[in-house]
Amino acid sequence: MAAELLAGGPVADAVLGEVAERVERLKAVGITPGLATILVGDDPASAGYVRRKHETCAEVGLSSINLEIPADAGQAALEAAIDELNANPEVDAYLIQLPLPDGFDFAAALARVDPAKDADGLHPTNLGRLVLQEPGPVPCTPAGIQAMLDHYGVEIAGAHVVVVGRGPTLGRPLALMLSNRGGGGDAAVTVVHSRVPDLADHTRRADIVVGAVGVPGFVTPEMVRPGAVVISGGITWEGRKLLPDVNESVGEVASWITPRLGGVGPTTVAMLLRNTVAAAESRQV
Repeated sequence: MAAELLAGGPVADAVLGEVAERVERLKAVGITPGLATILVGDDPASAGYVRRKHETCAEVGLSSINLEIPADAGQAALEAAIDELNANPEVDAYLIQLPLPDGFDFAAALARVDPAKDADGLHPTNLGRLVLQEPGPVPCTPAGIQAMLDHYGVEIAGAHVVVVGRGPTLGRPLALMLSNRGGGGDAAVTVVHSRVPDLADHTRRADIVVGAVGVPGFVTPEMVRPGAVVISGGITWEGRKLLPDVNESVGEVASWITPRLGGVGPTTVAMLLRNTVAAAESRQV
């Protein structure tokens, strides 16, 4: 068996097409949606991610700005940048690019973000809305995975999904989104992690397996039931090479698998812009 590819590009294109239409409608009433980023330090991978986000903004008509903070500037400089963006009426949503250098407190910084401008959907208020299934910005990588499954016709309702990883940016919110009631949800979700003995016993029973640990090649063919759908949500950089959580040899067992390049990355950016345009739409009277 050779798995079909869950390519993120076509999914992102569809979402960005919808975003561009919404941007045009907003501009027609005098509103130009704006996204901002805060980049702390000079990590090349982070700088590349930020650059791509701004390029995509330009492609769909959003305005965007980037605030750069030196790695040695300290927490006060980061919090000052947050306060600046909270007060800027031209910024509808913004994000703090992760990971932060040593010495910075992301939780404290995130709590300072205006929840209405939370582009990543990670503020405690917005995660609470997700738990309660109330409207609000949703975490972008989980939303991209959900959109990817829908785009390729992978049945979620009633499926057994195993999420490998419990982090607050991917594993936990994804489990909520796939188990919530309604479109894109209604799955039976199991979350496993490093403290779970015989972890592979769980993944081998899954219809859908999602790697969300940030450990290269963690999900191997022996952990996957033949014909399962396998998604690598977590990634790691080794120099300039991107390594997914799912070993590429899993493609010989799975029915669908994300590619090493062009998987969840494009959909994550698309969902970021979708959150931004939704925040701009809330400005309409």
